[in-house]
Amino acid sequence: MVAFGKKLKERQIQEWQGYYIDYKLMKKRVKQYGRQIEVGAIDRRNVLKDFSRMLDSQIEKTVLFILEQQGHFAIRLSALGKEQESLLAQSYISKITELREAYRGAGKDLLKLLYFVEINAVGLRKILKKFDKRFGYKFTNYYVKTRANHPYSQLQQVFKHVGLGAVVGAISRNLSDLQDCQGSYLSIYDQPTLSLQDPVVELMKAAADRLNHSTNFLEYLGQHALIMQEELPTPEEENVDDERYHFMSLLLNLANTFLYMVNTYIIVPTADDYSMNLGAPPTVCGIVIGAMAVAQIFSSVYFSAWSNKSYFRPLVFSSIVLFVGNIMYALAYDVNSLGLLVFGRLFCGLGSARAVNRRYISDCVPLKIRMQASAGFVSASAFGMACGPALAGLLQINCKLHKITINQDTLPGWVMAVGWLFYLVWLCISFKEPARQIEETRVEQEASGSVENEEIEKGLAKPFLSSSDEYKKDDNDEEECDAGEETPKVSHGAAKSMKSAYQLLTPSIKVQLLIYFMLKYVVEILLSESSVVTAYYFQWSTSKVSLFLAGIGLTVLPVNIIVGSYISNMFEDRQILLASEIMVFLGILISFNVVFPYSVPQYVIAGLVLFVSAEVLEGVNLSLLSRVMSSRLSRGTYNGGLLSTEAGTIARVIADATITLGGFLGERRFLNVTLVPSLLICTSSILATCYTYNSLY
Repeated sequence: MVAFGKKLKERQIQEWQGYYIDYKLMKKRVKQYGRQIEVGAIDRRNVLKDFSRMLDSQIEKTVLFILEQQGHFAIRLSALGKEQESLLAQSYISKITELREAYRGAGKDLLKLLYFVEINAVGLRKILKKFDKRFGYKFTNYYVKTRANHPYSQLQQVFKHVGLGAVVGAISRNLSDLQDCQGSYLSIYDQPTLSLQDPVVELMKAAADRLNHSTNFLEYLGQHALIMQEELPTPEEENVDDERYHFMSLLLNLANTFLYMVNTYIIVPTADDYSMNLGAPPTVCGIVIGAMAVAQIFSSVYFSAWSNKSYFRPLVFSSIVLFVGNIMYALAYDVNSLGLLVFGRLFCGLGSARAVNRRYISDCVPLKIRMQASAGFVSASAFGMACGPALAGLLQINCKLHKITINQDTLPGWVMAVGWLFYLVWLCISFKEPARQIEETRVEQEASGSVENEEIEKGLAKPFLSSSDEYKKDDNDEEECDAGEETPKVSHGAAKSMKSAYQLLTPSIKVQLLIYFMLKYVVEILLSESSVVTAYYFQWSTSKVSLFLAGIGLTVLPVNIIVGSYISNMFEDRQILLASEIMVFLGILISFNVVFPYSVPQYVIAGLVLFVSAEVLEGVNLSLLSRVMSSRLSRGTYNGGLLSTEAGTIARVIADATITLGGFLGERRFLNVTLVPSLLICTSSILATCYTYNSLY
C-alpha cells in the first residue's frame, strides 16, 4: 500500500499543485519541533503557536482557491441557466442535448474540485493526528473547535463544503429538468441506455458523501461491523467490476449472518431444561451454550484463510456443517446422550462463517454502498440475536413423530436444520463466485507498502498511549522514505500469522480489545445464565425467559440509532466509552443478590442497564477500533475483524465455563459467584481506560 505522502503527490491535479496543503513540509516541521524541544531550543507553547499559524496559512491558501473555483462555477452555471430559460419555450431537441452535455461537463469538472477538497481534508486530519501522537496533546480538538466555531472560519469550507453542496444541487436539478424536458420528445425505446439518474450526478453525490465525515447512523453501524475502509481509495477500489459485485450474493452473506445468530441464541431459554432431561445439572447449560463458541475460535481462522481463495465453497461447507450439527443436537434427546448434545453444538460452531461474511463485504461490495452493507451486517446480527430466543418461546410443542421426540428442547435443532437446508439450496442456485483478479492486485499493493503509511494510520484516531521510542522509530522510517521517492524494499503487507498481527497492536488497541473482551463476557453471563437464575428465583417458564431475552435483544438497533445519530455528535467517543463502562459496572452491581429478597424488577432493570450499556460500549469501542487499526490488519487472513472476533469468542467461552463451574457451589450462591468475575474484569477495564487517558493527556 502506497504511503500517504506519496499517494497525495500522485493524486494531485498538476495545474492545481500549488494550492494543496503542503503535507510534506508540515510533517518535517513536526519532526523539527520534536528535536528542538529535546535540546530545549523552543518551549511547547511556542510550538503550538507556530504550528497553528502554519496550519492557518495552509488552510487559507486552499480555501481561497476553493472559493475562486466556486465563483467560476457560479458564473458558468448562471450562463447555462439563462440559456436553459431561453430554450423552455422552444422545441429544439438538439439544443437541449447540447445543454445537457454542457451541464455534464460542469459536473465532471466539479468532481475534480470535490476530490481536491477530499485530499486536503484527509491530509489535514492526518497531520493533526500526527502532531497529537508526537507531543501527546489534545491539539486536534483545540484547533478544530476554535477554528470551526469562529464566525470567520475557513475550516468549515474544508469540512462542511456548503458552497460545493449548492453547486452539486444546481447541476443535479438542472440535469433532471432537462431529462424530463427531453423525455417529452424521445422515448426510452429511442435511447435504451438513457438512465433515470444521470451517471455524472451519481458520481458527484458519491464524492460529496465521501467528504461528509460527520457521524450518522449508517456510518456508526458500519464501523460497528469492523469492516474498515481506506481514505483516498485506489481507482480499483472505487470501481469494483459489475461482475465482481452481485446483490444476491451479498444478500446470501447477510442471510448467513442472520441464521447463525439465530442458531446461537435459539437454545438459550431451553438449554438448562435439556440438560436436566439428559440427567445433568441445569448449570451444564453453560457447556452446552459455550461449546459453539469454543469451536468458533478455530473456525474463524480457517474460514478467514479460506476466504482468500473462495467465498462460495466456505459458505457451502458452513451450511452443511450447521445442518449436521443441528441434527445431532436434536437427536441427543432420544439417544439420551449429553455427549452428542455438546458435540452437536461444537459442530455448529465449526460452521461459523462470519469471517467470510465480513470479508465478502470488504472485498466485493463497491465503496459507495459498502457502509450500507456493513450496517446491514450489524442489523442482521442484532435481528438474529432477538429472533433466536423469541422463536424458542414459540416452539412449545410436545409430540412424537415415529420414534423421534418433538418438544421445546429438540425443536430448535430441527427448525435450524431445516433452515440451513433451505439456505443451502438457495446458496447453490443464486450465489455467484466473484472474480479474484482485483483481490490479487490488492495483495500485491499491500506487499509494496511503506512503514510511513503504517505509522500514520496508527495515529488516525488519537491513540490512548504513545511512547517516545515508538515515535523515534517512526521518525527514522519516514526519513528513509523522504530521502528517496521510492518506498522501502522491506515488505509491509498483511499480517501472516496471529503473532505478527498481535505485534501490530498498539497499547491503545490492546485496551480496546480488553474492553471488547469484557463486554462480551458480561453479556454472555447475563444471557446464558438467565434460564437458570429466573427458574430458581422467579419460577419463570421457557416462554417468559424467551420474551425477556427477545425484549433486550430488540433494544440493539434503537440504541445504535440514538448513539449513532445523536449522542456521538454531542460527546467525544472516549467520553461515551468511559461512561458506558461505568454504567456496565453499575448494572453488574445492581444484579447482585445481597440484602433484600431478589425481585423481578431488580433483575429486569439490572439486565437492561447492563445490556444496553454494553451495546453502547460495543458500538463506540468498535468505531474507535476501526479507525485506529493498522491498515496491515484490514486485509489478509489475520485481519482486525478476526482479532476482535477471537477476543469476543474467547470471552464467551470463559463466561460459559464460569456458569458451569459456578453451579458446583449450589443454586443459592450461583448468581453472586458468576457475577464476581464480571465485576473484576469490568473494574480492570475501567482502570486500564483511565490509565491510558492519564498517560496521553
